[in-house]
Amino acid sequence: MSPTPATSPAPQDTRPPRRALVLLIWLAALVVSALFIARTPFNADMSAFLPASPDARQRVLVEQLQSGVASRTLMIGLEGGVDAAQRATVSRAVGKAMRDSGLYDQVQNGDTGDWTESGTWLFDRRYHLSPEVTPERFETPGLRDAILDTLSLLGTPAGNMIKPLLDRDPTGETQRIAEGLIPATAPRSEEGVWTSRTAPRALILASTRAAGSDLDAQAIAIAQVQAAFDAATRDLQGAGPRLQMSGPPVFSVQSRDKIKAEAIHLAVVGAIVMGGLLLLAFASPRALVVAFLPVLTGVVGGTAAVGLVFGSVHGLTMGFGSTLIGETIDYAIYYLIQARGAEQAGTGWRRWRDAHWPTVRLGLLTSVCGFAALVFSGFPGLAQLGVFSLAGLITAALAARFVLPVLAPDGATGMGMRGQLAQIAGFGVRTLPRLRWPLAALGVAALGIVLWQGGDLWRSSLSAMSPMPKAALQLDEALRADIGASDGGTLVVIHGADQQAALRNTEVATTRLNALVDQGTLGGFESVTRLLPSVASQQARLAGLPDAATLRTRLQEATAGLPLPAARLEPFIADVEAARARPPIQRADLVEGPLAAVVNALMYERPGGGWSTLIALHPGDRFDAAALEKALAGAPEVQVVDVGRELGSLYDRYMGEASAQVLFGALAVVVLLGIYLRSARRLIAVCLPLVVAVILTLGGMAVLQVPLGILHLVGLLLIVAVGSNYALFFDQLREAGRADDDMLASLLLANLTTVTSFTLIAISDIPALSSIGRVVAPGALLALLLSAAFARTKSVPAHQG
Repeated sequence: MSPTPATSPAPQDTRPPRRALVLLIWLAALVVSALFIARTPFNADMSAFLPASPDARQRVLVEQLQSGVASRTLMIGLEGGVDAAQRATVSRAVGKAMRDSGLYDQVQNGDTGDWTESGTWLFDRRYHLSPEVTPERFETPGLRDAILDTLSLLGTPAGNMIKPLLDRDPTGETQRIAEGLIPATAPRSEEGVWTSRTAPRALILASTRAAGSDLDAQAIAIAQVQAAFDAATRDLQGAGPRLQMSGPPVFSVQSRDKIKAEAIHLAVVGAIVMGGLLLLAFASPRALVVAFLPVLTGVVGGTAAVGLVFGSVHGLTMGFGSTLIGETIDYAIYYLIQARGAEQAGTGWRRWRDAHWPTVRLGLLTSVCGFAALVFSGFPGLAQLGVFSLAGLITAALAARFVLPVLAPDGATGMGMRGQLAQIAGFGVRTLPRLRWPLAALGVAALGIVLWQGGDLWRSSLSAMSPMPKAALQLDEALRADIGASDGGTLVVIHGADQQAALRNTEVATTRLNALVDQGTLGGFESVTRLLPSVASQQARLAGLPDAATLRTRLQEATAGLPLPAARLEPFIADVEAARARPPIQRADLVEGPLAAVVNALMYERPGGGWSTLIALHPGDRFDAAALEKALAGAPEVQVVDVGRELGSLYDRYMGEASAQVLFGALAVVVLLGIYLRSARRLIAVCLPLVVAVILTLGGMAVLQVPLGILHLVGLLLIVAVGSNYALFFDQLREAGRADDDMLASLLLANLTTVTSFTLIAISDIPALSSIGRVVAPGALLALLLSAAFARTKSVPAHQG
């Protein structure tokens, strides 16, 4: 009987399981996320960096920043050109096109053509509106004094307006109302339109219908102004004025566009630079493409997560996405280098999974712990950064863990410059421990500098995050001065349970403000009650009007010996009688026309119920904020908000909360490492280089006198997030007792790409991004060097073939 031939065992499938399913899930997630991102709005509203649960004063500030009239105000200049007549023609054309577009609540340029109907409405209701209408004014002595005042004005420039109205308004109520409606610092008029007092510039002031936080609508409104200007100057062949625009809508839209463009620029330049580095390291275009897949996954995943949680993505969060490249690329580098060199083809992924993935996973978890603290921030902008970081890092790490083994089971097979990288890293590992004590001494010195400067080191402000250039701010200041717009530095907001309560409270406040104007400590103010007095005030005024017979008798006595006989004043008597029968003005009577825009700007229904009015202040040269607060103290439902002081207070609270969250996140990282390492010695060895790297970075900033802020704090978190991977790998080297080439090469290459990425970000034109880059670039390098310096390996080879 012949022996049964031996059968060779079937070849073992070394490929990662369920490859098709993994790729299908990954691609589907990317496509769904990308479609969701395409429908997600992006904004640059700085109120996102204000608290989500503000107190009463902060709530006023947040409401005004998001939807108040100041957030919707456009200031437009038409500068240069041939002469004032040309600028006036262009101003009228642009103003008309803006009004016809329906995108604006109001458009003012000094042209009174659209105010004819409103002027008639005011004239017919002058006895409802004039604050001078009292019973005493319509007694015989009061009538005589009022008529004499009006007659005295006939010889002045105002006489041309008064004379046609003399028989119907001898007491000058129309004049009183007009004086109250003219801003304290109104621009001068030339050729029938507003012009600057200091430059050849016509002026237009407009407020958009859309909320200030609706940047897409604001962008449409701004584009409409540009289109109207282009149409108005098309036939001037370059000899016309040039368009200037400023105001919060312009700043917000330009900030969003600038941040978006800068983020794309940084991503493209960073990808090219790091792509070159990776191509030199891997010598494989395929490995290069594979290396960027976790980065793409992280950015898409992070952006989609923010959109899903918050409903929109802030421009700074989008810009922050470019910083994520620096860390997520590390996951791909670790895999592609550490998975190579397996004894059996196709098993490199399994060796990496068993030997190195636990370390990468722990580094990921430390990063998650650090950034998780930001998610619970009371400031939506900071919470967005936390959500973005968590989702981005997790999805990038999952892509490295499951997708890369499918596409490159044995990592990057080409050698490239990895041998040289390993040699350099090996030299550093052998040399740097000799510098352990000098580096520790340097850390102690840096700590001393940081403690010496204390709170002075953290002296940045919320405005430091704005990407607007100095020239844009100077233009805003010039246009605001020309137009005489309220500077918005101090807000006076009055509340009421309903419309009438708010109006009555406003009247109490305006009485006190009038006293400040008389004293010269306030230049002037604008109040809704000049167009919409409370019903109680209107009824009191109308009650003081005499009947026709009584008024006729008093006029006979009051006009005795005057050049205006009582017989000419029958139209006046008829108008007074008509006013007595006319009902009080209600807000519903002012729903259209230029007056409606003024009322809507200064009176609004609060989201939480009730009504509020806003008094726009014109401070003047002798403005005294303390006198203002003292004058309004005790007035019902009045809030005085010093915007600068309140923003400073908010930022201090912002920094305090963020600092506490960062410390809490750091504590969570230490606890996590302690649970995993189960050794106080190993825990100290891992944490020490991270702590010293942070201290040295802060010390360097202190020496350079860089004012630190909230985004520098986020940068410190990133140092810990990136550096924890280095520290943990060196812990692994310590435990293994030897350093292999692939691990050293992967650490050096990962650090090189990270430092390069954040160096590019450090030179960004966006202050918020450059703040992060200037912290993380040196901090990440220090984290690697210190991890090597404090490492104690049993043997480190000079080089392994």
